[in-house]
Amino acid sequence: MSKNTYVVGFPRIGEQRELKFSLESFWAKKSEFSEVEKVANGLKQRHWNYQKDAKIEYISSNDFSLYDNMLDMSVLLGAVPKRFQGLKDKELYFAMARGNTQATACEMTKWFNTNYHYIVPELSVEDEYKLNAVKLLQEYKEAKEQGIKTKINIIGPITYLGLSKRVDGGDVYELYSKIMPIYEALLKEIAQLDESITLQIDEPIFVKDLDTKVLSLIKPTYDRLSVISNNINIILMSYFEHAKEATKILVNTPIYGIGLDFLYGKENFDSLDIIAASDKKLICGLVDGRNIWKNDISATVQMLQKIAKKLKKENIFISSSCSLLHVPFSLKYEEKLDDEIKNWLSYGVEKLDEIALISKIFFDGEASLSDEESTAFEANKQANISRKTSQRIHDKRVQQRVSDIEKYERDGTYEERIALQKAKYKYQPLATTTIGSFPQTPEIRHARREFKNNNLDKTSYENEMKKYIDDCVAFQEECGLEILVHGEPERNDMVEYFGEQLQGYGFSQNGWVQSYGSRCVKPPFIYGDISRPKPMTVEWITYAQSKTSKIMKGMLTGPVTILNWSFVRDDKERSEVSKQIALGICDEVNDLQKAGIKMIQVDEAAFKEGYPLRTSKIQEYENWAVRDFKLSVSSAKQETQIHTHMCYSEFNDIIATIEAMDADVISIETARSGNELLKIFAKVGYKQEVGPGVYDIHSPRVPSVDEMVTQIKALLEVLPKEQLWINPDCGLKTRKWEEVKPSLKNMVEAVKIVREEVL
Repeated sequence: MSKNTYVVGFPRIGEQRELKFSLESFWAKKSEFSEVEKVANGLKQRHWNYQKDAKIEYISSNDFSLYDNMLDMSVLLGAVPKRFQGLKDKELYFAMARGNTQATACEMTKWFNTNYHYIVPELSVEDEYKLNAVKLLQEYKEAKEQGIKTKINIIGPITYLGLSKRVDGGDVYELYSKIMPIYEALLKEIAQLDESITLQIDEPIFVKDLDTKVLSLIKPTYDRLSVISNNINIILMSYFEHAKEATKILVNTPIYGIGLDFLYGKENFDSLDIIAASDKKLICGLVDGRNIWKNDISATVQMLQKIAKKLKKENIFISSSCSLLHVPFSLKYEEKLDDEIKNWLSYGVEKLDEIALISKIFFDGEASLSDEESTAFEANKQANISRKTSQRIHDKRVQQRVSDIEKYERDGTYEERIALQKAKYKYQPLATTTIGSFPQTPEIRHARREFKNNNLDKTSYENEMKKYIDDCVAFQEECGLEILVHGEPERNDMVEYFGEQLQGYGFSQNGWVQSYGSRCVKPPFIYGDISRPKPMTVEWITYAQSKTSKIMKGMLTGPVTILNWSFVRDDKERSEVSKQIALGICDEVNDLQKAGIKMIQVDEAAFKEGYPLRTSKIQEYENWAVRDFKLSVSSAKQETQIHTHMCYSEFNDIIATIEAMDADVISIETARSGNELLKIFAKVGYKQEVGPGVYDIHSPRVPSVDEMVTQIKALLEVLPKEQLWINPDCGLKTRKWEEVKPSLKNMVEAVKIVREEVL
């Protein structure tokens, strides 16, 4: 065991996505829940042993989840919305996450500024909370039976409340007095587990700008929880930014230690003096839990030595910056990666070894290293030198093109453009379309995989894709959709697909990370300067257009989303990387319109999630993010209609920024949150056209015609019919055709009914 080594949390989907496949088999009624439990138990044991073998001292339990840790916390607290009461165990759990035939799922949104989604707790003053700690207690005991004494992870009360939603319209923190007794009861249960327990309480909300009312809850909360039992050592963990204000308060509570992210919150270094004066343990987040580059161990040790000038060395713990949930599992399956590039990377399992090696050097010195450890340290040094000096990183042609940019936005005002577009394309109010992707069938995935593995020739592969496009176009015409899409069968992922075709991008075989539930994504990674060697989508979109007389939308991913859903090089400012990507998208827009494509959707699904967590840093991000979206469509003619799509955004605070993006049509996800998100568009007098999602694609349920008629009429109470488009709230890639077809037919029928009333 390495001294004072700490991991905030560990990936849970499995190194080969075992949990994903087990869950989806159960949901499809192909297997029993006992099989899910068997897989889950095996994964937990394997993950604990990976950390044990790496000599990590502080290993987590209760970081594993069948869907989401916030959902787990809601179940633990008994915070169950009324529409699910009466359900129990797995039926309750998965109904809250995914909905069922009687009830819609709970809302889902992004976990701070990551690509992970959590299930938003729904709270009401009428709720009666009741502790249900079975999962947490059982998991600790399971680890102990394996000879592993874990720390227990839970989400803290201030974060839990702050990320919740009051369904009765009140302030979530008014429920503090109802929630706290449940937390106190939980700690009393935990205290019975062992003679000594380390309890990690995650309060990532402490890295945001908190008002005085919330800050005032910190001391009484942790004074109360710290005195529940003298055998519980509480470590307060924050991550993703600095937590200076909260740290000033926490040092005056009886907690055992404070965990801070020193990579994404460099201002945390300013808190060292007050932490030293408190004599608390400091968990130093110095190994990146959000990116895949090898740690520069020499630089990290130097940083620790500076920290040790302030704190007692024995009070310093070496940790991941956040949970390793946000990085892929292990490099061992990456058999096709270029050797030079692979040598620059570090996934979850490899980061465990980095933490252990840093600890050994920091606490015991280089002279204490074994031959194997010395070899690993030297390899780490050489990998970092290679990455800094490799000619694959820098492309002078790209750098020159960026410096020569003169035109950053398209011609014409919105009013001029929309007048041209409506006259030319003659679409009706409440025009129907979809967001882009259609179900990725097993046959399509198989064909794509076989082609990638050179087991299927190009002609056969293209024929498979074209047959899917033919069927997709035929279905859309049959059900009456007005603006069509090609369905994206050739795309594995909306970012990876483009990354594979851009210079300066790398992609993995097994670099999967959890997005939500069983949904995993495989982000590409940016290692060098970005350029687009040739068109990426024109062939597929023009083929689809040749199959219909209706308008076929071109489908692209925007530069900010490509950036935010990639692992980005850390040797260049993100704003400069984004600008390079924008130029590539700009070229693609131009090639599409030259090929006769009249509407082009440039998705910025991840625009909001890239926002800094601190207000003081937002303006800089908005400036370059808007700049690069506008740059990416600056080649579009006035009559080329530019669409964009944005996911899971609270738009109130960024509506002016959305306006500044100047897209002709924006589609947004609103199905799980009613019209609350849409109202801000009306409030500010938003001029451009809007496609609010009329049904939730993250749930398998099929909404009825009447349900969607009601939803469309509700939209019309907020915005005029001339400004509204009707569409699902996101792409349909993850759904099945037997869900998609009736849902879209019902949507089109609902529009017909409403048009008869309003046109």
